[in-house]
Amino acid sequence: MGKLRFLFALWMAKLSIPALKITRHNGTDFPGSLAVKLCPDFLRYVGKPKTIVAVTGTNGKTTVSNMLTDVLEAQGHRVLGNRFGSNIASGISTAFIRNCDLLGRVRKCDIAVLEVDERSSPRIYPYVKPDFVVLTNLFRDSIMRNAHPYFIADILTRSIPATSKMILNADDLIACSVSPDNPRVYFGIDRLASDVTECINLIDDVRICPRCSGKLEYAYRRYHHIGKARCSQCGFASPESDYLATGVDFAAKSMAVRENGEDHPYSLITDSIFNVYNMVTVIATLRQLGYDHAAIADSLSRTTVAETRHSEEQVGKVRLIKQMSKEKNALAGSRAFDYIAGRPGRKELLLMMNCLGDTHHWSENTCWIFDADFEFLNHESIVQIVCAGARCRDYRLRLLMAGVPEEKILCVEDEFRAAEALHFTPGDDVYILYGTDSLALAYRVYDHMKELALQRSENKEVEA
Repeated sequence: MGKLRFLFALWMAKLSIPALKITRHNGTDFPGSLAVKLCPDFLRYVGKPKTIVAVTGTNGKTTVSNMLTDVLEAQGHRVLGNRFGSNIASGISTAFIRNCDLLGRVRKCDIAVLEVDERSSPRIYPYVKPDFVVLTNLFRDSIMRNAHPYFIADILTRSIPATSKMILNADDLIACSVSPDNPRVYFGIDRLASDVTECINLIDDVRICPRCSGKLEYAYRRYHHIGKARCSQCGFASPESDYLATGVDFAAKSMAVRENGEDHPYSLITDSIFNVYNMVTVIATLRQLGYDHAAIADSLSRTTVAETRHSEEQVGKVRLIKQMSKEKNALAGSRAFDYIAGRPGRKELLLMMNCLGDTHHWSENTCWIFDADFEFLNHESIVQIVCAGARCRDYRLRLLMAGVPEEKILCVEDEFRAAEALHFTPGDDVYILYGTDSLALAYRVYDHMKELALQRSENKEVEA
């Protein structure tokens, strides 16, 4: 009976794909959603590729999944993945539906790279048992959904199969605690010149030893609880990295990855520490899949960070920059703000990280705004901040609390009018910061910013 129900769900889901195209609907996970409704254990019966890699964690899982897929496809693999769909059960089901035949057998794909939402783990891992689980990090996320990172760590530990090999961030003591009995390897980044020993962020979730509750001492700390720590009372300490990024040089765009005492050179594809972590995560995973460093370095040199996360282009006399900064995620905001403040040159910012999806379901909890380090935006190189959307006044209040001069801040609720309030001063970097909920709107506003940048540029030339 279960198999018959599965086949019926599969055929209905496959029929929905051309139906969506004919009706011009963009339901990226609708086939999987339909299949799971008709057959709740759909993932139990659908065929699986020979090798499955699951990528999870608070931040970075989309970037890591996409980079892994890019490299594996460049190496000749047919990859089954959910890069164009959601990372919950319906999105993963859709990925399988699109790559299997009418009997549910996977066609051609020899490997799967699946981005898996942490909270969806109990509904996915009983049926999809990964050979490798890549855990990027565990930070505070939406408090309404994810509560606290140790809560998420417990969900993952109870859900991940005992046979899955863990690929973990050695610099994140919360992530390191997941599935302690599973086989595991670690990746990390060696001490950087910018590292500190005391936390400068508002959020610091690992202050005491998880074993004896003694005070942890950090040899170095990168941000929040990310770093290398040791307990002076019981000797508990951060694990050593099997894959350690060393000699990270943003100016030279180079680093090395140390494995078994030997350094292997790599070219940086990013100028942010957070994306260096994403690179090392990908390298560690590919090494576990059997690729040598030379092949990985060559493939990564032709890979870029997903455009939805970060992209830049020169438009007229300014450089326009799209920067993802997830709403409801204080850590993502803090990382984005720190990154922007640390870049050279003058900057103008448009903030539109508004939780548009929440308005349909519940009242938005704004505590994350006060957990995020808006203090990084109190920087002399940031000359203008335009706050847009329904939460623009909340952003203005938080910026004032962070010490940002009032004359630098402007509130314009309509996002398109907010773009028009930017100065577009020649030579400036002009940022638009947005979250996942506001992605589609952000792209339309960005197109409007391009038009404005060209108009202002032409007007400046006429005036000259």
